[in-house]
Amino acid sequence: MKGTMLRSVQASLRRGPNASSSPSSFRLLCRDYSSESAPNRKVAVLGAAGGIGQPLALLMKLNPLVSNLALYDIAGTPGVAADVGHINTRSQVAGYMGEDQLAQALEGSDVVIIPAGVPRKPGMTRDDLFNINAGIVKSLCTAIAKYCPNALVNMISNPVNSTVPIAAEIFKKAGTYDEKKLFGVTTLDVVRAKTFYAGKANVPVAGVNVPVVGGHAGITILPLFSQATPEANNLSDEDIKALTKRTQDGGTEVVEAKAGKGSATLSMAYAGAIFADACLKGLNGVPDVVECSFVQSSITELPFFASKVKLGKNGVEEIMGLGLLSDYEKQGLESLKPELKASIEKGIKYANQS
Repeated sequence: MKGTMLRSVQASLRRGPNASSSPSSFRLLCRDYSSESAPNRKVAVLGAAGGIGQPLALLMKLNPLVSNLALYDIAGTPGVAADVGHINTRSQVAGYMGEDQLAQALEGSDVVIIPAGVPRKPGMTRDDLFNINAGIVKSLCTAIAKYCPNALVNMISNPVNSTVPIAAEIFKKAGTYDEKKLFGVTTLDVVRAKTFYAGKANVPVAGVNVPVVGGHAGITILPLFSQATPEANNLSDEDIKALTKRTQDGGTEVVEAKAGKGSATLSMAYAGAIFADACLKGLNGVPDVVECSFVQSSITELPFFASKVKLGKNGVEEIMGLGLLSDYEKQGLESLKPELKASIEKGIKYANQS
């Protein structure tokens, strides 16, 4: 029974919720890799002993595309690595703790996932998060630029709308910035939009796709339900507005439900694992891997924007357009721009003055 469950989870991770072309959240892509044929890939998780980091470490251990899993945090990682390392899957696991071991954790990494930082608590704004997490991100990205400058960097640490620009500026200062290799992980917004849409439309969630564009906080999160598949004719304009609001407030919903004892850690770990899996598939040459992500972009006047991107051997292969928007979505797009612009500028300012 346990073996069957493990194989099921592994199979799920080998399949990705392709944001544009797959009719199923877990449909196999055109080409896939077994653990025997996949090239060696090192994945580093920075913040691996935290609320997101631990379940993310577990999910990455289950991914057959990972051959070397490096778990890093300021404390507690040897225990997490020992625990996860007992799982009978392909990857070799090592735990690294403290600044003096960060270089070893990063060297040779193909993908670096950053869930490090403090989580949201009741009453905490994303500005509050910024004051703590910005410094953590700056320090980690300085090390990435030095020890694995060619890695794909998956930024989970909030507020993503500011931490991604911070990372970009740090990499620019180090002379290592490659806009194709820096991603803000917005996959949780897509996961939520799919779940909420499927429930309201009464359709199987496995077949649902919903692009989510903009940013990764509050009104900057813009799910494009007009482009959702399968199309649901039974949803009113009020339903769409309610679904949009719930998607935007999904993080707050979890924080309040946990009554001060946590934030969206498990669903975020799942979303982070899905996006990292997509990055690995792209690196390995799997065709047509498409996910939504917050990246440097020119599809709007803003320097960073989340939209569907095609992933390839060098990271971002193509940034896809927004497609046809409903009047409600057009209004939402214009409404989000000032807030997203301010968050981006805040990150850039922080990186350049500190």
